[in-house]
Amino acid sequence: DVGEGPVDSIELTIRTGEEPAVVDLTGEVAVFCRDRGDGLVSVFVPHATAGVALVETGAGSDDDLLATLDRLLPRDDRWGHRHGSPGHGADHVLPALVTPSLTVPVLRGHPTLGTWQSIVLVDTNVDNPTRTVRLSFLPG
Repeated sequence: DVGEGPVDSIELTIRTGEEPAVVDLTGEVAVFCRDRGDGLVSVFVPHATAGVALVETGAGSDDDLLATLDRLLPRDDRWGHRHGSPGHGADHVLPALVTPSLTVPVLRGHPTLGTWQSIVLVDTNVDNPTRTVRLSFLPG
């Protein structure tokens, strides 16, 4: 954890498993922001094969997202990046479509998400079942 200076930051360890996954981080982000006042929260995934997004969860959108990524990034031998499981090169293209970071305004200690928005970790890489997510708060 980093606590010196205006930015407070922590790392979360998230187990995503051996299947492509969309993992809801909204609760962890809300706890991190609690009692912090106004500012910005940054969610960052320091991995070359994962990203974060704002989506509705629990109504099928998470499965739709994974299905769309599977269609856009098929797991076959077309990829120049060939180490790892078959089609692993697709995982390295994912962050160009699902960004590795996002920033959300925080008011009175609460992320200002829309009614159906959730902050999620998107991980299609079956070769890496554990991920790091960095949360950083900038007061202001």
